[in-house]
Amino acid sequence: MIYHIPWIYTPVRSVLAIWHQLTKTEIPELAKCSVLMRERSRVEETIYSMQRAGAGSLHVISDFDMTLTRFAHNGKRVPTTHNILDNRLLINEDCTRKMRELLNTYYPIEIDAGRTVEEKLPRMVEWWTKVHELLIEQRIRKDMLAQAVKESSAMLREGHNVFFDRLAELQVPLLIFSAGVGDVLEEVIRQNDVFHPNVHVISNYMDFDHTGVLRAFKGQLIHTFNKREGALSHAACLTELQGRPNVLLLGDSLGDLTMADGVSKPENILTIGFLNDQVEERKESYINSFDIVLVKDETMDVPNGILRCITSLGRNK
Repeated sequence: MIYHIPWIYTPVRSVLAIWHQLTKTEIPELAKCSVLMRERSRVEETIYSMQRAGAGSLHVISDFDMTLTRFAHNGKRVPTTHNILDNRLLINEDCTRKMRELLNTYYPIEIDAGRTVEEKLPRMVEWWTKVHELLIEQRIRKDMLAQAVKESSAMLREGHNVFFDRLAELQVPLLIFSAGVGDVLEEVIRQNDVFHPNVHVISNYMDFDHTGVLRAFKGQLIHTFNKREGALSHAACLTELQGRPNVLLLGDSLGDLTMADGVSKPENILTIGFLNDQVEERKESYINSFDIVLVKDETMDVPNGILRCITSLGRNK
């Protein structure tokens, strides 16, 4: 008696596809109504390629304000690290008024889909420079920053603890590139009990004098659209990234896409963009730029689902 085994005659590519479907881990979070993808098949293939490589080949690069933090809560905007400094402990009413005028002038330019990055660059430099000059004039005291953060309504996204803790558990480096204020950013993370040893922050840091009073900002100015330079100069200095060619990148601005430019010999880069504001005007450009777009999603559900999938195999690699 002769038995016929159909799968023997199945093309190799089809067998691999069937095996892939049988062994892959599902990501139900990608079915959320807030999720948009230009090429779902490519996204899935990238995720499963990263899964096969394991957690030992992964590192995460993320923006902070409006990416790891919420954009809004109960209909009210959540403060950025610069906005947290708008506190009577730190600055006076005149400074508050001037900073809000700058926000109303420059933020529409930052998110204007009709302007090129080249057109926005000088205006962003103007904005950040003017804000920093105002803050320096206020002679902010270092010992008051923690209280200002505590009194603020700063909020990390829902599920942030799962995200930070999982990365720490697996010793996956998390690089935070922020155009905000590094001292404030670190305090927000610290007060949420998720400032683990695997977290590295590249941002605008305050320079205090010997009495603890702000006198300048350190180093090169980092704004929304020049993170590529920061990525290139800092990534090479972090030995933890060696041998980790797979990148999960999170941002809320098209400028955040350059944060992975410092990665040496990348194999897989999966980008997630949080589209928080002016959705209809910016949706097309985000879908064409990010692999996954999350529309008005104030949670870390999708990054957590993807991270769970990527690290579900080969945890000890």
